[in-house]
Amino acid sequence: MTPADYDYLRKLLKERSGLMLSSDKQYLVESRLTPLARKGGVATLSDLVGKLKGGNEKLIVDVVEAMTTNESFFFRDKIPFDHFRDTIMPGLLASRAKDKRVRIWCAAASTGQEPYSLAMCLKEMKDKLSGWRVEILGTDLSLEVLEKAKAGVYSQFEVQRGLPINFLVKHFTQNGDTWQIAPEIRAMVQYKPLNLLADFAHLGAFDVVFCRNVLIYFDQETKVGVLNRIARLLEPDGFLMLGAAETVVGLTEAFKPMADKRGLYAPNKDALKPAMGVKPMVRPMAAVGGR
Repeated sequence: MTPADYDYLRKLLKERSGLMLSSDKQYLVESRLTPLARKGGVATLSDLVGKLKGGNEKLIVDVVEAMTTNESFFFRDKIPFDHFRDTIMPGLLASRAKDKRVRIWCAAASTGQEPYSLAMCLKEMKDKLSGWRVEILGTDLSLEVLEKAKAGVYSQFEVQRGLPINFLVKHFTQNGDTWQIAPEIRAMVQYKPLNLLADFAHLGAFDVVFCRNVLIYFDQETKVGVLNRIARLLEPDGFLMLGAAETVVGLTEAFKPMADKRGLYAPNKDALKPAMGVKPMVRPMAAVGGR
């Protein structure tokens, strides 16, 4: 791959996914795109770039998917799920007692471990949520990982990463070397393809947004844009959960950190307009309560 080829790919990936590649990451691009080129019968990466320049949209999508990091595992980093159980849901149970409905968005759902972890947390508090309507929406840029998420089938290695053994026993069925999450847990999550660089106002308003471990791949301008668009969808008393290496500080006034709650942010009511749009109809919480 020539320096010009690499510069073209860097620009393409930035425009299509927000992914920022430094000048010393050419080896990473070559390692991920060489198998894609071979699979497509393309002799060299320079030839691959030539096809991309020709406007081959399917190939562009394949390249973006190959370069997008989709690392995920159940209850990743633990603390965000402690916050969800101990701070977020108690707060919403009190503030939404009249309406009895909650919308949760996992903005970088990858292969589904994060939204399913939240679904299992909700299943554990089913008695408190009897009669509630709850929706969990998982979105991701990659169609391939969303298909895996919808299927809810994971390897032995994947279920061993962060998943408590009692949850494995309660919510999964083993089939040979794989484990499939229970239908009632899968039914609690909807999945849709979404590029965070695009407008997502059509998703409606949310009470909780998990947007973890994706902003780290964006430049500052892109981070600001994504955070401000999330702010316009989040209810004034909602919650934003970011990854351990991510922050809003120095990027936007739309959120403020919650004291002693690492990674958890609340909308800054002084800097925000109320969340726009009408909440769409959501499925009944019977899926959680098992009724």
